[in-house]
Amino acid sequence: MSCALPLFPQEKTINIPSLTWKIDYSRPCCVLIDYEEQSSYYMVDHQPSIFPFGIRIDEPMATATDVLVSAVCLYAFINLTKKNLPSRAQLYMRYYFLMLSIGTLLGGIIGHGFLYALSLPWKLPGWIISLLSVILIERSAIFHARPLIDQKVGKFFLAFNVVEFFVVAALTLITVDFKWVEFQSGFGLLVIVGGFHTLTYYRTKDKGSLIILCSIVVTIISGLVFSFKLSLHTWFNYLDISHTLLAVAAYVMYLGAIRLKSGSTGITQ
Repeated sequence: MSCALPLFPQEKTINIPSLTWKIDYSRPCCVLIDYEEQSSYYMVDHQPSIFPFGIRIDEPMATATDVLVSAVCLYAFINLTKKNLPSRAQLYMRYYFLMLSIGTLLGGIIGHGFLYALSLPWKLPGWIISLLSVILIERSAIFHARPLIDQKVGKFFLAFNVVEFFVVAALTLITVDFKWVEFQSGFGLLVIVGGFHTLTYYRTKDKGSLIILCSIVVTIISGLVFSFKLSLHTWFNYLDISHTLLAVAAYVMYLGAIRLKSGSTGITQ
């Protein structure tokens, strides 16, 4: 069931087989109230909407923390661009931060703050751009480790990287389901990025790779908070906590990026 929710609070009764439900638009995230059971089912911990200048913003903290992630990524992109470090690994890393900045900004504004005025498919642009960001950081990791691996292996993973993007993007567009974004992000960071930077650190003791691995650990913690819905407070629920941890992970990733070796591994592509 998907519908564009109205701008002003109201209620609507709908019928679902064997049950009668009411959609309460006055609460964020489209709360379904079962008349028979008299219970509420929340998509997230209940966080009241706010109305600055009369404009309704749902999930305000989730929106704000997504914007925080976006700001950190934009900071990383600007600073890496200024440094203009000479390698393909650095080039892909820079644009990883740019794409992630755009994706999380769209996610915060469209996916959380104003989704009530739109519909679920409006989340797709942010999701696809976020998918692209993971593809870019995968390519960065592959290029960084390429002097240490067989060239055929490197070419295989670079080709697989492209196929991976188009397959997951197609599945996401067809199903309009965030689970494909979660799967690709987890696989890309843990298996591809984590795997190649583990190899690089093991072979060269590259401090940048070690810091990037630490960033992945923080990202994993963020994912666990999200998956298990570990909330501290109405105004700092699991979405807000996971977003804040992602902002920390993005900054740690930036610290790793500026410390990646180039000469010692022969990376000058």
